[in-house]
Amino acid sequence: MLLPTTLCMAAAAAVLNLWLALRIVRLRFAKQVLHGDGGDPLLLQRMRAQANFVENAPLALILIGALELSGHGGRWLPIVAAAFLLGRIAHAFGMDMGRRNALRAGGTLVTWLTLLGLAVAAVLTALRVL
Repeated sequence: MLLPTTLCMAAAAAVLNLWLALRIVRLRFAKQVLHGDGGDPLLLQRMRAQANFVENAPLALILIGALELSGHGGRWLPIVAAAFLLGRIAHAFGMDMGRRNALRAGGTLVTWLTLLGLAVAAVLTALRVL
């Protein structure tokens, strides 16, 4: 069975993870830091942005894949997947600022809300309520 939303989300997540990694690599070269963060706040922030993505993306992908496989994805699922990815991009840019800001907070909120919504949809699907 083809899972177009899951496949597109996985592809986009892979590209986003590569972009997050490249931002770190470029800064490592510029700051000549081989391991760790070298005490550089921006490098640490970018490392945490990527780590945070890696912590959250698999959960979103699993839930999206399971919902799509169940046949209960519908037209809303690609929208939720796109919102999740946009939230992660906003979070990454917000992490660069090093202070409280709307991009980081908004990205975090969108991530949490999409994961919560996907989890609720998954439970309701499992209970055959949807």
